[in-house]
Amino acid sequence: FISYKRKEIHTNEKEVTEKEVTLHLLPGEQLLCEASTVLKYVQEDSCQRGIYGKLVCTDFKIAFLGDDESALDNDETQFKNKVIGENDITLHCVDQIYGVFDEKKKPLFGQLKKYPEKLIIHCKDLRVFHFGLRYTKEEEVKRVTILLNTLFPKMLGFCLFKFVLLATDPKNHTVMFDTLKDWCWELERTKGNVKYKAVSVNEGYDVSERLPAYFVVPTPLPEEDVRCFQGRGIPIWCWSCHNGCAILKMSALPKEPDDGLLQNQKSFLDGIYKTLHRPPYETVKTEDLSSNFLSLQDIQTAYSKFKQLFLIDNSTEFWDTDIKWFSLLESSSWLDITRRCLKKAIEITECLEAQNMNVLLLEENASDLCCLLSSLVQVMMDPHCRTRAGFQSLVQKEWIMGGHCFLDRCNHLRQSDKEEVPVFQLFLDCVWQLVHQHPPAFDFTETYLTVLSDSLYIPIFSTFFFNSPHQKETNMGRESQETQSKPLNLLTVWDWSVQFEPKAQMLLKNPLYVEKPKLDKGQRKGTRFKHQRQLSLPLTQSKSSPKRGFFREETDHLIKNLLGKRISKLINSSDELQDNFREFYESWHSKPTDYHGLLLPHIEGPEIKVWAQRYLRWIPEAQILGGGRVATMSKLLEMMEEVEHLQEKIDERHHSQEALPAEAPPLLRSSARLSSLFPFALLQRHSSKPVLPTSGWKALGDEDDLAKREDEFVDLGDV
Repeated sequence: FISYKRKEIHTNEKEVTEKEVTLHLLPGEQLLCEASTVLKYVQEDSCQRGIYGKLVCTDFKIAFLGDDESALDNDETQFKNKVIGENDITLHCVDQIYGVFDEKKKPLFGQLKKYPEKLIIHCKDLRVFHFGLRYTKEEEVKRVTILLNTLFPKMLGFCLFKFVLLATDPKNHTVMFDTLKDWCWELERTKGNVKYKAVSVNEGYDVSERLPAYFVVPTPLPEEDVRCFQGRGIPIWCWSCHNGCAILKMSALPKEPDDGLLQNQKSFLDGIYKTLHRPPYETVKTEDLSSNFLSLQDIQTAYSKFKQLFLIDNSTEFWDTDIKWFSLLESSSWLDITRRCLKKAIEITECLEAQNMNVLLLEENASDLCCLLSSLVQVMMDPHCRTRAGFQSLVQKEWIMGGHCFLDRCNHLRQSDKEEVPVFQLFLDCVWQLVHQHPPAFDFTETYLTVLSDSLYIPIFSTFFFNSPHQKETNMGRESQETQSKPLNLLTVWDWSVQFEPKAQMLLKNPLYVEKPKLDKGQRKGTRFKHQRQLSLPLTQSKSSPKRGFFREETDHLIKNLLGKRISKLINSSDELQDNFREFYESWHSKPTDYHGLLLPHIEGPEIKVWAQRYLRWIPEAQILGGGRVATMSKLLEMMEEVEHLQEKIDERHHSQEALPAEAPPLLRSSARLSSLFPFALLQRHSSKPVLPTSGWKALGDEDDLAKREDEFVDLGDV
């Protein structure tokens, strides 16, 4: 006999008792309304059971306060966020709100003829909340529903400036790139100061509101040219390789119907490219991202399909869709888009490293795919960007100061769903593939990437809230004038102490990170002119310089592209590019990995995986108790800790020459207690066996096999 009965969790409808739970408010946060006797349903069960409590709405979040016996206050197993609780939803994290009317789920918007008996909230971090209002007072249901339906979009714009009292000045070694000194430091670090210069021509945002106050351009480029066309058509430096080659980006010139203005633009671009393309000393390879790569619509459509795979209402829905998981995953095309981004980044890397060519990325505004690819290339080629401080500085330089429109792309103000495109999330997915394949090369963990992704929707941070540095400074100045106060010092997401205690922050640092060995003076002399990154480079011959006449054709091609005219192909044939890429890719993977050198991902079909920790962490059925990579990591850490302990004992015995009593090493907690999705999914949140049988399961084996599988699930559920 197999029992399907679960343990009860406050389910008696006749006796509804609520314990008073304190609502924690941030400084300046205001309570708007609340509703008592709200039932928060257990997500992994289709039955009408759950936990009773109070649903609270503030001008910052939606929170549920309940007496949850399953959430143990155990510091050893909890990964707590000090700003956002487990049952808190920031207003910017809300993706969609549904109401259930007569057992039918409908989006909650517009004029309502009746009020729902149930609310379903889908979050952008892929959490799903079900709140039953059947036993809630009608007046309270009315207030909460009206607030979420009508006032909710209007409240989104007022969150950021209410919580400035929390602002601190973190010492986390992250370069913010908001001063000319920061850009000069980066130029010196990458040895790019020989060919490029930092300029302050846009210091008051007189040239362009898209560009940062300070940026880097080629040294021969006159500052007067930067002022033309509001900074468009200007090659802006991103990063320099050890061999002197660089990756640059450029936005398109505005379309002009007048022939005279069109001719002026052509002459202007012709002069710009003469500064970049000076064979045989300097050659440039162009990558047109607007017409020869992914479109923003492709990314938006793919992610919309992809995220639906993880917005699961209950366990029945999970097991019903499990049989067609791979076909649904493939049809979303999200993993294929991730693969294409990594492949394009490898192609750019091959041009820089093997062909010794500058690479110029072209895009309409140079603030979406340019940011993604230039950042990916730097993560692959520059080991500094694989440290936490280096990665944060990279995000500041390429995304924040690079003018990525976080306000529009994250749709923080709910103004246009068409503009909402998860470009930054795609970048984090690509970085996760590298972290997953080469863990010792990164100073940070996948948990760091997950909480960074979550921080996009915590509006007390200004880092991911604006479309440009100019917009940020303008809003800060306006708010200061209205409050007649000093200029606001807003929170930065890089101060992790705001969200996590020191013990929790340890989970953001990778204990298996291989630090770069320090060389003695003799070794430094021997390798003075050979960069460490060259140790892992494939032996690919450099291409000869282009023949005479190439520049004219290349310039014409670029002019047509920048002026918005359709083009068919790049100058180089696709077959030639494919051969160079394959040789470069296979040669690198045939050699031992240098974790402080060039780092390339595997991009073959099965090597591109789903980021389980981020996308599956709220689905109990997806957990492996005592298994997964976290179990392997835990065992490795236990061994490392034991070796360190034994080494200490040997050192003590060597110094004292006395026999010491044997002691057990202070091992980490047993991996059997951890979930494969640790630290977000904990042991207490496990779900029982799947709903069996279904039509799909019968095809997988006979009844005996299914019975055995049921026993296995029951055994896991009883752990």
